[in-house]
Order: sequence, then C-alpha cells, then structure tokens
Amino acid sequence: MPRGIPTMMSTELERSAADFFPKRVTLRTLAEAAQGCRGCGLYRNATQTVFGEGPRDAEMMLVGEQPGDREDVMGRPFVGPAGDVLDRALVEAGIDRDDVYLTNVVKHFKWKAAPRGKRRIHRKPDLHEVLACKPWLEAEIGQIHPLVLVLLGATAAQAMFGNAFRVTKERGTFLDSPLTPAVTATVHPSSILRALGSIRTANT
Repeated sequence: MPRGIPTMMSTELERSAADFFPKRVTLRTLAEAAQGCRGCGLYRNATQTVFGEGPRDAEMMLVGEQPGDREDVMGRPFVGPAGDVLDRALVEAGIDRDDVYLTNVVKHFKWKAAPRGKRRIHRKPDLHEVLACKPWLEAEIGQIHPLVLVLLGATAAQAMFGNAFRVTKERGTFLDSPLTPAVTATVHPSSILRALGSIRTANT
C-alpha cells in the first residue's frame, strides 16, 4: 500500500458532515456545502451529492436511505423507480409531492458494479457512513421543523432510533422523539419493488 494512505483513511474516519457545515446555516447554504462533503469515502464513486428538496415550510418530511442510480445522475431525491412508487402512494394518500420535503440519511450513492454490463447495484451504507452523514439530516430537520417525520426503511429508522429498531415491529406507530411532534417509520418504496419483482418471477 502506498505511503500516506493509512493516514488519509484514519483522518477520514474521524470526519463527519459537521466538518463541512457553512458558517451561516440555511437550507440553501447547507445544500451548497454538502456538494463538497468529504465526511466519508462515498463521494469518490458518486456522481454528486444528492441533498434534500422541498418547501421550507413543509409540514411533512420523508427520509429514505440513500440516493439510487437515477438520483445520483439527476441530483434529486426519489426520482427513480422507488420514487415512482412513492409518488403513487402520495397520490393515493391525497398528499401533493410538492408540499413534502424529501431527503435521505446518506447523501451519496453507494454501489457496486454488476457482474455483467454497466449497471450499478445498490449497496447498503455501513454504520460509519450513516453516522458521518447524519448531521446533514439533523440540520435539515432543524431548518424545516416538520410536524410529521416519516422514516422510510430500516436505515433511516435506525439512524434515528438505533440499530435495535425494527420497522417490521414498529411500522405505522407514532414514536416519541424530540425531533418533531410526530415520527413514524414504514417500509422503503424499494422494498415494494423487490416484492413485486419476486411475485412476477414466481409467476413466470
């Protein structure tokens, strides 16, 4: 291993998003500062930082795990296949997407190359990556002050409530948290896509 690499890696492990915060914190300055975040190593293989988006006065905030392939390319949260599922769910619930603030715990796409072809396969972020990126999410919550915080999937829920939290057990219940008046967790839209894919495979 070349000299200097261990020192660089150990320094990186000691960093977090908080080291890259702007002096004046607003949603705009946070989003701009996040583009240069080097709090963990995920920025190396990502196209760009994907920060949250939505109105400053949103009453509801939806938090996922991390951007996917399409989000990484387009620089916006929930614009890929899972975003399509989420959009349909919001319509059925009578909620306008433009009224909701959408974001992820981790702001860079973590992936591995497919065995064949150019497809990039999602990889779950590890605990260090989640904790390193969490200050961005906490700052977003602090700026939005949503009345309802919805955590989509295990990574988002465990980032807020610890690794012992189980979405399968707590799904749909309202949880006590100093973050917002109402916090709840449910499955991530991508899990619905996986379930549908399994059903189609079984029926072929």
